[in-house]
Amino acid sequence: MTNQYTTDIQQLIDAVLTTPGDSAASLRRVVEGRAAASGGRAIDIDKQDSELTAEVGSYVDKIALRAYSITDADIDAIREAGFSEDAIFEITLSAALGAGIARLERGLQAVKGER
Repeated sequence: MTNQYTTDIQQLIDAVLTTPGDSAASLRRVVEGRAAASGGRAIDIDKQDSELTAEVGSYVDKIALRAYSITDADIDAIREAGFSEDAIFEITLSAALGAGIARLERGLQAVKGER
């Protein structure tokens, strides 16, 4: 991976997780971490889970492990928990980012012969 590619990835991560939005940046970081754990990154999930509602936690797990199974009912559950459309979008991006980057990290480790 070139330095420019690494910089671009970090800028993407920062843009999704730290810029102002309808959802709190701290929530987006927790969502990213939970999804990343599903993708193979080692993190302390119990510490982070305290910030997630059951609806958001379930939604994040579905995105990370089986995004194809997301239904309108999943979105409705988060909406009914008080999240706006923009916040749901931000949560979705954060979860997809966490799962994707964790899988990228694992893939790069495999290419290097690491476990």
